[in-house]
Amino acid sequence: MGATLRALRALVLLLGFYLLSLVLLGALAGVDVLVFGWGHGPLTAKVGFVTVLLAIPVVRGMLMLRTPKGEDPPGLPVTDADEPRLWALVRELAAAAGTRAPDRILLTGEVNASVSEEPRLLGLLPGPRRLTLGVPLLIGLTEAQLRSVLAHEYGHFTGGDTRLSALVVRGRVQIGRVIGQFHAKADGKVAADRARQERASAKRVAKGRKAKEIDTTGVGATYRTMARIYTAYGKLYLRASLSTARGQEYAADLTAARIAGRDATASALREIPALSASHDFYLDSYATLGLQARLLPPRGEFFGGFGRLLAAREPEPAKRRAELPEMPVGPYDSHPPIADRVRRIEALPADGRADEARGAALTLLTDPERTLGALEDAVLLDELLACPRAAGWEELLNASMAAGLSATQTPLHRALTAYTGRPATLSALLDVIDDGRLWRLAERLPLSEVAAAAKGRAFREFVRPVLLRSLRTMVLAEFSACSLLSWEFSWTGPATVRLPGGDTGTGDAGPEADLDAALQAAVADHPDTGRLRALLPSAVQNV
Repeated sequence: MGATLRALRALVLLLGFYLLSLVLLGALAGVDVLVFGWGHGPLTAKVGFVTVLLAIPVVRGMLMLRTPKGEDPPGLPVTDADEPRLWALVRELAAAAGTRAPDRILLTGEVNASVSEEPRLLGLLPGPRRLTLGVPLLIGLTEAQLRSVLAHEYGHFTGGDTRLSALVVRGRVQIGRVIGQFHAKADGKVAADRARQERASAKRVAKGRKAKEIDTTGVGATYRTMARIYTAYGKLYLRASLSTARGQEYAADLTAARIAGRDATASALREIPALSASHDFYLDSYATLGLQARLLPPRGEFFGGFGRLLAAREPEPAKRRAELPEMPVGPYDSHPPIADRVRRIEALPADGRADEARGAALTLLTDPERTLGALEDAVLLDELLACPRAAGWEELLNASMAAGLSATQTPLHRALTAYTGRPATLSALLDVIDDGRLWRLAERLPLSEVAAAAKGRAFREFVRPVLLRSLRTMVLAEFSACSLLSWEFSWTGPATVRLPGGDTGTGDAGPEADLDAALQAAVADHPDTGRLRALLPSAVQNV
């Protein structure tokens, strides 16, 4: 479908919103005329009041004449003087695509690249263009793959997609706004009716009578019915524009293959889902590791550490590249399934460009370390930037684990507090064990019905794993509080603990084995805390 037909369809869909609104306003006016024809009275006034209230959100939605302009996402604007090589590549690819280059480049911390335009007259006249480029793509892609990603985005420019989106976005936003207004009105009605019923119930209780059950069934139903009408049209709107959006993605892929090469385009499409999954894991497990201790990674490493993770865990992304999603993210996702896009590109004839630009895309930046640090300043929240920086990842890990252990409340902590009525400390727990009360304490743990009904040895076998885990945590917290505990940082797997004595916890003998044996003895059928006390700092050894 050509740009003209796509523009016409977008315009028809937008006009359909106004037509639906006019039909609904006409129906409301018809109800008023019909009711007023029967005469005047309280019912007539009430119906007129309701129809006016229902008409207000419809009219407001119709009068939203301007397309909302989205704000820039958090990012770092870079000029030609800042990044001359990146800007040179951007202009080169724009020329190859036969389109105008972006006026701005914004670097972000997302695994994403996109182009946008601020057209005038609903997309009939061009406007300023922006390229948004995620630094994780620069870290994880080769230069050839990045060329493909950028060429794909320019394919949206050449197809007029960014200008036509003004019509589509306007319709989506207006429909969403009207639906939101109706739901807000319904929620307000429910809240007001609930408050009224609660006041009435309070008065009944004050008079010694039984309170009535709060029931808001049916309240706000008229507003929700209107919302459902617009929701149904909204789904039609999304479905009608969906094939166009997905067709635009296929066309942009072909532009990428023409400019950057078939193999680079296919490999970039395979790489991006793997990068996205790896980046999510990196943010959760590494970049934000020190937040509990109010500590940030070294400057530039919040984003820069992602490259270290990718280098250390290369086999994991390789598996994801081979297992591509066969289904779209959602029923209204504008992007076709990645697997389908890859098949289409790999079915193209070979073009002999497999070995082009295989160097890291990050080298396009003049000073990557400086840019990664500046991106942190632009993207991270002020309260995060106020946190001190760790000297290295080892320090970050140790501080994080220490903070976590000091704040941990295991099921055994809570059971011990409930059992003794005092703060849960390791010393208090050892006293309880030595007094022969461990299994009575264990009865206060959260238990399944089967475990709670068990007796004797069966009960002890059910609760022993929970006791072991919680007791180990309490012991490690004690070591940590006495600065006797450290952790071994790794990019390839979970952190391992270094117990007093220098062992990393990976061998069959040494402090780790001694601790395991001591823990087992403390929760045995006939508990003995002697071995555990001998391993602990002197403050805990003494009863």
